Amino acid sequence: MSVEFKNVPVEDDTKILISTEASLGKFSVLYQKWRWEGVTAESLIFDSCDVAELTDEEIMNEVKSSPLLIADTKITLSRVASGYVFVNFNFIS
Repeated sequence: MSVEFKNVPVEDDTKILISTEASLGKFSVLYQKWRWEGVTAESLIFDSCDVAELTDEEIMNEVKSSPLLIADTKITLSRVASGYVFVNFNFIS
């Protein structure tokens, strides 16, 4: 894993099923598929520095351009103190 994503936090009860670096438009991202408390979902994780000038809506629109999203999926976004922006989608319970 690159230096850019080596410190991505993982909650204790979360099991990472897949984790790989990728590109989304001009951004480097970390793609993860995970399971937590009976919920499986996916995330695209950005380095906060890369998207500092973007609003949450602009980041979510970038993610919506990805072919990974299932139609009408719920999308959540969180900017965490560790320096990353998590966009979660494709929730299945």
